[in-house]
Amino acid sequence: MNILAIESSCDETAAAVVVDGRIVRSNVVASQSELHASTGGVVPEVAARAHLRMLVPVIRQALNNAECTWSDLDAIAGTSGPGLPGALLIGFNAARGLAFARDLPFIPVDHIEGHVRANWLGDEEPPLPALALVVSGGHTELILIDENGFFERLGGTRDDAAGEAFDKVARLLDLGYPGGPVVSQLAAESTDRSFRLPRAWLTGTDDFSFSGLKTAVLHTVQDDGAPPPAEIAWAFEDSVADVLSKKAVRVAEREGVTSLLVAGGVAANSRIRELIIERSSVPVFIPPPELCTDNAAMIGAAAGVHLDQAVRPEVAIDIDPTPYRSKVRPLE
Repeated sequence: MNILAIESSCDETAAAVVVDGRIVRSNVVASQSELHASTGGVVPEVAARAHLRMLVPVIRQALNNAECTWSDLDAIAGTSGPGLPGALLIGFNAARGLAFARDLPFIPVDHIEGHVRANWLGDEEPPLPALALVVSGGHTELILIDENGFFERLGGTRDDAAGEAFDKVARLLDLGYPGGPVVSQLAAESTDRSFRLPRAWLTGTDDFSFSGLKTAVLHTVQDDGAPPPAEIAWAFEDSVADVLSKKAVRVAEREGVTSLLVAGGVAANSRIRELIIERSSVPVFIPPPELCTDNAAMIGAAAGVHLDQAVRPEVAIDIDPTPYRSKVRPLE
């Protein structure tokens, strides 16, 4: 079954053609990184306008790359949330409109579920039960997936998401936007790695907190005796990776899962990958970097699980931009 999937929850305009939720025939992403570089972060209205300009060319390119015509499609999927409301509306309503025009079923997809389902795009299928650590610019979540594929949110960030913290630290170090790649690149240049920054363990919970770490970086940068920027970048990255990996591994052991999944844009970070793989006693599954950042193939993967929940596009449904912490959504 060929599914055209559309993603526009933040600052990537994306479309993909995915077969049966497993095989990627095309995956096209138009990034807005350069557009938001001058402001050091995503401006929601600017992002929404960019989606309007880019969506049609991206969809056409996805169909062309897949050597797929409209008559080859069996369903259309769109991200319903969480995300920026204005940005979500563009892709979601475009997907619904296309489904209506082509008389195709429409599948609304949760963005976080999409990140997790990126781990099923490929030859290997993660065994269940599993624990998923989703780390991105807007989300840091720990999600338990039971033997039947039902999701249960165990914990998440109480303030900044991990990716958001990377962006803010990059701004403090005058590195530009987006923060993840530039902070990691600078950290790799460090030679003296003795400087350390605090870790917020939030003992007794499955939650995370990165606001205090960000403040510690601010105070360090303002200190006359501050270490070189590369050492600060390393200490920050190591602190984030240390907390994410140890906490995820501990929860995985406690829950007795058979695999540990990592997903989201920050999952592309090599230090985080390294520590999680090193510390985990169960197999670790991490998508390739191009499937970690926001993309439409992951939306197509999740849609493949929800084919029986497809609706007629004229049905009254809407986006749901609220944070994932307010939702526990099963894979029904």
